[in-house]
Amino acid sequence: MLLHIPNVLDRAQVTRMRAALDGAAWTDGRETVGPQGAQVKRNRQLPETSPLRAELGREVLKALSRHPLFHAAVLPQRVLPPRFNRYEDGGHYGSHVDGAVMALPDGGQLRSDVSCTLFLSEPEDYDGGELIINDLYGEHEVKLPAGDAIVYPASSLHRVEPVTRGARTAAFLWAQSLVRDDGQRQLLLELDSSIQRLTQGGADADALLQLTGVYHNLLRRWSET
Repeated sequence: MLLHIPNVLDRAQVTRMRAALDGAAWTDGRETVGPQGAQVKRNRQLPETSPLRAELGREVLKALSRHPLFHAAVLPQRVLPPRFNRYEDGGHYGSHVDGAVMALPDGGQLRSDVSCTLFLSEPEDYDGGELIINDLYGEHEVKLPAGDAIVYPASSLHRVEPVTRGARTAAFLWAQSLVRDDGQRQLLLELDSSIQRLTQGGADADALLQLTGVYHNLLRRWSET
């Protein structure tokens, strides 16, 4: 499932984050990947120990937790604290698949089911920098307004095209879902969305109750806790 989630951050939040990130001390993005990833990764990231990363990461997580579409689509069980990256002067990230298991700050581990990129630069502020995601239906090019996010299966082959003008700044994170299977998550999202639309349209209350029961019983059957 490839899903655009609009308005995670408002304009004021984006402006404040960009101002802080524009003056930040960045480090080589290859420091956070293994030998294979380092061969194709050319960007900069906030250091893992950066207080700014922790501060802005908390704000991003709070915004995502309030967004009903993110919750409905991802059904997050655990979320890795966001990281922040910057691409400029030809910076890019070649084709790769995200790591399957990642370490959490508390010493635990997270299975990466869902990847999320939150754009912090407006599309007109830079050339290139498209996120290219591959699935069974081909390649999908993503370049969203600042404050919008894209979520997609972490198992997807993807890349970031070279930035040839300006700078592309973004937050990115991974989530372990209550529902491991991407197809099952998509069915649950479609069912949840239909229930919401029928509710707004004043559909029969008994039918809505039955559909809601189907949703929760499927979630009960498929969820892993």
